[in-house]
Amino acid sequence: MTDTLRPPAAAAPTAATDSLDGAPKKLSRSLGVVGGTLLTLSCVTPASSLFVIVPSLFNSLGTATALTIGIGAILCVAVAFCYSELGTLVPSAGGEYAMVGTLAGRFTGWLVFIQSLIVVMIVPSVIALGTADYLAPIVHIDPAVAGAGVMLAATVAGLLDLRANAWITGIFLVLEVIAAAVVSFLGFAHTERGMGSLLHGVTADTGGATSPVGMAAVLAAMGTALFVTQGFSTAIYLSEELENPRRNVARTVLWTLALSVVVIMVPVVAITMGAPDLASLTGGDISTMVVGWSNSAVGTFISLCIALAIINAGIVMVIQNSRVLFASGRDQAWPAPINRAFGTLNRFSAPWVSTLAVGVPGAVLCFVPNTMLTNITGVAVAALYLLVAVAALFSRRKQHRDAPAWRQPLWPVLPVLLIVVLGYILTQLDVTALLWTGGITVAASLYWLLYLRPRQDTHWVITIPEDEQL
Repeated sequence: MTDTLRPPAAAAPTAATDSLDGAPKKLSRSLGVVGGTLLTLSCVTPASSLFVIVPSLFNSLGTATALTIGIGAILCVAVAFCYSELGTLVPSAGGEYAMVGTLAGRFTGWLVFIQSLIVVMIVPSVIALGTADYLAPIVHIDPAVAGAGVMLAATVAGLLDLRANAWITGIFLVLEVIAAAVVSFLGFAHTERGMGSLLHGVTADTGGATSPVGMAAVLAAMGTALFVTQGFSTAIYLSEELENPRRNVARTVLWTLALSVVVIMVPVVAITMGAPDLASLTGGDISTMVVGWSNSAVGTFISLCIALAIINAGIVMVIQNSRVLFASGRDQAWPAPINRAFGTLNRFSAPWVSTLAVGVPGAVLCFVPNTMLTNITGVAVAALYLLVAVAALFSRRKQHRDAPAWRQPLWPVLPVLLIVVLGYILTQLDVTALLWTGGITVAASLYWLLYLRPRQDTHWVITIPEDEQL
């Protein structure tokens, strides 16, 4: 678990190294806190999470949806503290796997990489699949086809300059926040039930028959609740491109989590209180509720804003996720031809092969049932957070004790509590999703044992670029 990190043996320069001196290529530090926060908040995609993922929570939790998301947000605060500390210690495009691999050993880092790879390959497709529902006021498209189209368009955008994408996604983010604000205003203006309803979970079928929601149902949905605000970790993936990462990573992570929780929770509370009846709330058709509260023109405007938010999410997620594959190629995680391909940069300094490797499979995954994708992602996110919490226990040992970094409060109590809580949550999640995620993890472990470990002097050597700001 705690294999010693070793420098790679001398080798011929590859596409992932500078051609003259063989040193690992570094991404350009071109983002400040504002640009990083825009990209990160866009990756949380508060509006697309609200309008694509939250309806499934309304289906199973009814009036307990806000409570469940709130519990997930509290857990995410502790997770964000771990990310902030580890991200400033290890500012790398590898994100979680670089942090965990550096602190807790390369095999643990590999397990984290596999969980993050599951997430980065699936989440964009889950979000993109919601596009068709919100384009319905102007055009009817098969959800899988619409989702695949969004993924391909996002892939093209991901090949462009990162700073240009920060402004594009910032504009889209404004539109999605406007949509969330309008829904909040309409929901509160048509209140049908009080704040007390948020603490008493009830669902209703189409006939109006009600059923209580117990704690078991809340725990079973916790993977999805964590998924709702999951994107705050994007700051870690961008840490190699953030100016002064020792300071700005923590700021970006914590600001993004706080803003995303507000943008998501306020409309959820408004929808819960303003839904005309419990059956409508449980149905989760937010567009229909908006039309009922206002008129079809407002409903169409909100739907188009949401569609833009989904496209925005796709762009940012492709940008984020391509950096993970870029870093894995630079760190020699694969056979040499694949490493060279993933490490290749275009004239915009974007890892174009890695971008295609994320976007094209993402388009294909749009033809897989959405429920299965969501459940698998929930398992992978919970496992990922648990492993990051484990690594946080190693963040103040040996040379890391006095390293310049943002330090989380209540260490090591918070990481230990996270490990216990997330371990229990994993036992309550969908069995089929657990089996799929477990199977992928076992296969990846065999790859580590049979291919990477025998080549540990030259493969899976985690790169931490020199930080000029130190």
